[in-house]
Amino acid sequence: MTDLRTGLVFDQRYLHHCIPLASLENPNRVRSLYLTLSLSGYTERCQVIEPREATIEQVLAVHSSFYLDQIRKHAVHSDPFSYDRDSYLMEDSLITARLASGGCMNLADQIMAGKLDQGFALVRPPGHHASTGRGMGFCILNNIAITAEYLRHTYGLRRILIVDFDAHHANGTQDVFYDTNEVMVLSIHQQGIFPFSGCAEETGVEKGLGYTINVPVFSQFGDSEYTFLLGQLLNAVCAQYLPQIILVSAGYDGHVDDSISQIRLSTRWFRNITMMLRFHAKQVCDSRLLLILEGGYNPDCLEASILATLDGLLETRVEPVGVMQAKRADRVLADHPLKQFWTL
Repeated sequence: MTDLRTGLVFDQRYLHHCIPLASLENPNRVRSLYLTLSLSGYTERCQVIEPREATIEQVLAVHSSFYLDQIRKHAVHSDPFSYDRDSYLMEDSLITARLASGGCMNLADQIMAGKLDQGFALVRPPGHHASTGRGMGFCILNNIAITAEYLRHTYGLRRILIVDFDAHHANGTQDVFYDTNEVMVLSIHQQGIFPFSGCAEETGVEKGLGYTINVPVFSQFGDSEYTFLLGQLLNAVCAQYLPQIILVSAGYDGHVDDSISQIRLSTRWFRNITMMLRFHAKQVCDSRLLLILEGGYNPDCLEASILATLDGLLETRVEPVGVMQAKRADRVLADHPLKQFWTL
């Protein structure tokens, strides 16, 4: 059965951000996945959305002009790591990053127009570590932040929920929205690893106080702990914040077979969390749900996990996901500062 209510952004130009030197963030992360999408029928079941380049004005809604000047300067430097030792820049990097953000915005347009319910942007380079004035952690432009700002300014949305389940803290996204109540940022991540931020006490400032929720977790947390934590949190914030759309920084580096973290999520978990997110989106925001690729550095389990996510998006029935008690996870929320602002 064809289901054209799910959008899919992918484009061969996302492979152009590339250097011959070794880096975990490289086109081979998604190269075979792109072929699989075509050969396995996903491009027939989804509506494929063509990306466009984000305009400079749209990028400047999040990033500073000084930072863009730095990108342009270092993109033509002989050393691709001259700007940052983790995040390489080369001639096509800014164009590819603008295509990533623009693809997300095109998908958002289709969802807001009611032509799609939901979608997945299979873009690179990733974005959630890029702050207003600096890129880091493989990230150049903050795709999800640019999309959220676009939704605020173009459609007048005033309650946007960003959920980030990448193994690493969404420090860049937090930086952009730390002082506003119009975007809530919920990040669950392994504590004590890059970027070494995202403690529970980071809750926002001024109008944004209480609208940043950080849930740092211990290594070795897996399916049961993550399902319990996100089940509790989504039940609470969706019912009380009533988001008008849910945006997701979908990072897959918490997979048990990805060596960049010590989180132990299974491939199937990514299908289950997608079903949970779909259920909440259906309850509170007319099913508007947009997922954007972030991390994931083992190409084999990344491909399997993204396909599991797409299977979750394409599932005909949208039902609540069962949440079992997880004692270790329950202790994470026992004295969490979010209880000052929201009822769990």
